[in-house]
Amino acid sequence: MRNIVVLGAGLVGSVIARDLANEPDFRVSAVDLDEATLAAAAKRCGDRVCTVRADLSVPEQVAECVKDADLVIGAVPGWLGLAVLRTVIAQRKPFADISFMPEDASRLSPSAAEAGVVGVVDCGVAPGMSNVLSARAAADVEHPEQLRIYVGGLPQVRRWPYEYAAVFSPIDVLEEYTRPARVVEGGKLVVKTALSEVEHLEFEGVGTLEAFNSDGLRSLADSLAVPDMSEKTMRYPGHAERMRAIRETGLLSYDKIRVGDVEIRPVDLTCALLKRAWRLPEGEGDITVMRVQVRGNTAGKHVRDVWDLIDRYDPETGFTSMARTTGFPCAIVARMILDGTIGLSPGVHFPEKLASNRAVLDRLLAELAARKVSYKHTVHHG
Repeated sequence: MRNIVVLGAGLVGSVIARDLANEPDFRVSAVDLDEATLAAAAKRCGDRVCTVRADLSVPEQVAECVKDADLVIGAVPGWLGLAVLRTVIAQRKPFADISFMPEDASRLSPSAAEAGVVGVVDCGVAPGMSNVLSARAAADVEHPEQLRIYVGGLPQVRRWPYEYAAVFSPIDVLEEYTRPARVVEGGKLVVKTALSEVEHLEFEGVGTLEAFNSDGLRSLADSLAVPDMSEKTMRYPGHAERMRAIRETGLLSYDKIRVGDVEIRPVDLTCALLKRAWRLPEGEGDITVMRVQVRGNTAGKHVRDVWDLIDRYDPETGFTSMARTTGFPCAIVARMILDGTIGLSPGVHFPEKLASNRAVLDRLLAELAARKVSYKHTVHHG
């Protein structure tokens, strides 16, 4: 029996836990501090997953939770991700992580290599599958010239004023609106303001979406030799302007201000209010839309290599689309780490490494398709 510990039992963490618990020789535990989150995870996962209450901001408690683990899943909010990962590595545990930490996780690679453990970070949909498919498309085009990644999680029902619902931690969503967006132009790294350079795209069955700069390129900025690269987040039209107004008002600031006799960080208040305003009503679904597109030349002819995903809420399981498309890749990669087919040396790795191994990529896509998450691949010539 293999022991799997999932750190973070929210919507995505609980989906990962339940998926892994389908393996008869896996014993799965989901860990969180919030009792309501643990209760919801227990309801979602049933008796196949053991829930554990612990404060994951305390390294000693993390170490205690993972001491008997054969593999650890990191599914904590981004601000906590690096610290949790550091403790997991110190305990010599292999891992797959989706925490979307703002720091460069590769700084922990020497420690992981010394500990003899393999780990994959940014292991969700975007970052995650976007990295894998970008690297595969860039390798398949003889002379890649441009990479564009577009991705968005959206409610199926549009409601004023935001026409948005957060199906994961609101603080991580707000990071997309404040963190400077790193892109590559002319082969050089350029930093742009989040929510900038809005463009519109059409998707069959979804309609018009707006796309704006966000800091999703991450490790791809260094790992791919493509001179023009960017990732943009997608929402329904008008959302970016509303969020820019909120940001410019100072409501996303981490600097404390005094209100009467109380000092608060504006972002904490905004997050608390938006958590309620952005809650997806029970029974209503969400949509995940992603496009990975590489343009370039092969054999002297222009080529456009495109991977598309349009995924919807699954009413049979009650899993949100964002939880499914984010959680399932992590669960599948975790299996491949455990059974040794991942083919990576000890250290911290980013998902694009998986694209070089056709067998690993084929298994990843096949297992996702078996879970009704299907990517469409098209190549356009001329």
